[in-house]
Amino acid sequence: MFDAELDSFKSRIDLRAYAASQGYQLDNKESWKGSDVMRNSGGDKIVIKQDADTGHYLYFSVRDDRDNGTIIDFVQHRQKISLGTVRMELRPWLGEPPVSVPVFRPLVRTKKDRLHVEAEYAKMQDAPRHPYLEQERAIPSSLLASERFEGRIKIDARGNAIFPHFDAAGLSGYEIKNKGFTGFASGGTKGLWLSNERAGDNRIVFCEAAIDALSHAVLFPDDKARYASIGGKPNPLQPELVLAAINRMPADSKVISAMDADEDGRKLAGIIRQVFDASGRKDFQYEQQEPVGFKDWNDELRGRQRDLFPAARLTGLVVR
Repeated sequence: MFDAELDSFKSRIDLRAYAASQGYQLDNKESWKGSDVMRNSGGDKIVIKQDADTGHYLYFSVRDDRDNGTIIDFVQHRQKISLGTVRMELRPWLGEPPVSVPVFRPLVRTKKDRLHVEAEYAKMQDAPRHPYLEQERAIPSSLLASERFEGRIKIDARGNAIFPHFDAAGLSGYEIKNKGFTGFASGGTKGLWLSNERAGDNRIVFCEAAIDALSHAVLFPDDKARYASIGGKPNPLQPELVLAAINRMPADSKVISAMDADEDGRKLAGIIRQVFDASGRKDFQYEQQEPVGFKDWNDELRGRQRDLFPAARLTGLVVR
């Protein structure tokens, strides 16, 4: 049975404000447009979002998979009180807050599927070193740990390389790579994998996969270049994200399409060219690149290492 009061608690009380009253603090570094991460002194880490359909504030705890839901669940899980006592606890929050709390920006409402995506992603660690990428893909640790790619490559409990995708609402999914395995986050949707952006950048390189973008950065070092991956065949929403990434570039920049050297790669390059033309940026240059003698940029990177060290196992070290 629908309960109007409980529904009001879930949608009208900003769960971030209530959590702040319970000692949680905002983690700006790990928060983004569609979700906020908060931590308390006891080591709990929660992610808070607002559901697109109901308007309810939803949370999950990274520490405990059973600790998730609405503000009702948040209160009951921590205070071990009855639903009636929860009502007494939360009724004042429908008027003036009983304690002084920070003022939070509005959250962009997102779909429920993203809660699972964010819950899994929040458990992963940054990967300034990654055995698979270094040993199997010849990506040097110096690049993985660089400022350009800091926080853009993760490692999960299975040792997979994780490349987060973002759309206008924040984290939308992630590419999963390991030896003999390629996947994408269950319940997630492709956005763009993006390197970090810095003032003074004047080139952006679009690649088919994140590993290809990293490989391009090794093969053609450029401290003024940003990198992006569309993760293969694009969905209908990705051209808008490509356009937004292009429009964030400073004046007189160059847009580089660096897809695979095959028919599918050239189709993707054509999409990037169409978006570039639609941007109307007359001050920008466009360039199309593809590997010569190799299918993709990682094949070329590994091929060059084999030529230099024909009897050696790949170590991820780049010889300059």
